[in-house]
Amino acid sequence: MLPKIIDYLKDKSVLVLGYGREGQSTVKYIRDFLPEKKLVIADRNSVALCDENTQVISGENYLDCINDFDLVMKSPGISFKSVEVGENTEISCQVDLFLRFAPCRKIGITGSKGKTTTSTLIYEMLKAAGFDARLIGNIGVPVFETLETLSPDTVAVIEMSSHQLEFTRTSPEIAVLTNVYEEHLDHYRGGFDGYLNAKLNIMRFQRESDCFIYNASQGVEQYISLDSVASKKIGVRADDFLPFEIKNEHLLGEHNRQDVLFAYNAAATFGADGDACKKGVENFSGIEHRMEKVGTFKGITFYNDCIATIPHAVECAVEALKSVDTLIIGGKDRGIDYGEFTQFLDKCSVRNIIGTPETGHSIADRLTEKGCKKNIVKAENLEQAVIKAYELTAIDKICLLSPAASSYNVYKNFEEKGRHYKQLIEKYK
Repeated sequence: MLPKIIDYLKDKSVLVLGYGREGQSTVKYIRDFLPEKKLVIADRNSVALCDENTQVISGENYLDCINDFDLVMKSPGISFKSVEVGENTEISCQVDLFLRFAPCRKIGITGSKGKTTTSTLIYEMLKAAGFDARLIGNIGVPVFETLETLSPDTVAVIEMSSHQLEFTRTSPEIAVLTNVYEEHLDHYRGGFDGYLNAKLNIMRFQRESDCFIYNASQGVEQYISLDSVASKKIGVRADDFLPFEIKNEHLLGEHNRQDVLFAYNAAATFGADGDACKKGVENFSGIEHRMEKVGTFKGITFYNDCIATIPHAVECAVEALKSVDTLIIGGKDRGIDYGEFTQFLDKCSVRNIIGTPETGHSIADRLTEKGCKKNIVKAENLEQAVIKAYELTAIDKICLLSPAASSYNVYKNFEEKGRHYKQLIEKYK
């Protein structure tokens, strides 16, 4: 008998839109069961033919073909901001079909910030409690890659980006929304409203017996009526009671405490006890590019927080680390309002602010115009910023890369930028 996902799409004309890791994973999964099914792959870049039953559409106009298919399996990074979808075409993705058809229990986690830390903590807590858990999704593991290993007792912990949720019409039995801030405004029709609507799909289709865990400090009620969602709702604040202390250098700061609380409530809802949740916290080994301690060189401790692509995340890192003397900011301008962030930089204890293009330069100009007395440097690139950080940062203090912007103006993604930063630290130590 065919798996439910394959049975759903076997008689449909299918377009795999985008041929990165998720697109390749989708094609492989379909081919494992339907080796002779006609498939079409569309990607802006040229793609080598997989087999004789595969057609490739590439080039600038690759999106023009979507309405020729019954089902479009869209990769997360492709924007539909200017795309009109016909009424006979279904837009889906791996996360959508996984939530609909995968034979396991499911916890979904989304949010502008904190979703990777929260997802990883839930996974560690469930493992410590003896559950057969999987950590998948936006964390870097396409959900289809685990399908053949699942059982009804498996708990899938799924990190979900707004891009994966945009066309998802099923919600997990436990949905966690860590927060919502201005992010990806260039990706969605309607800007912030489009981004928010995508995020809210994580709980919009829950059943009455499901559970919604949300950030009670942010007032999610302003976005959606809580009366319309799952009967079990848990609002989480950073100062809520925890039955154990957080003793882990990778979980500094109030924002990380709140992530632990999100994870604890999710794991406890599935039956994990306090001891298992405490062990899960102890087993958390940190995540690359998230307040990652790179090392101490020439008396300066360097941190890589490249995942911080919005101002709030930078503020959290500065407050958690406490002794930040130099802050490196800047990246692609996506239309985020930096007014409040500029005020924060002017008033906080950071002594040196190094801005890189594009937003780092505009923020530096704002600070200079308002008469800020800090050392404000406009570096032309990350290499210049690291060189200047070695010159300016006081001994026994911290240099923090926390951009408050995306990396796409120079780098492929934040991971590439973070790794380059670490290479530059080594180069000039």
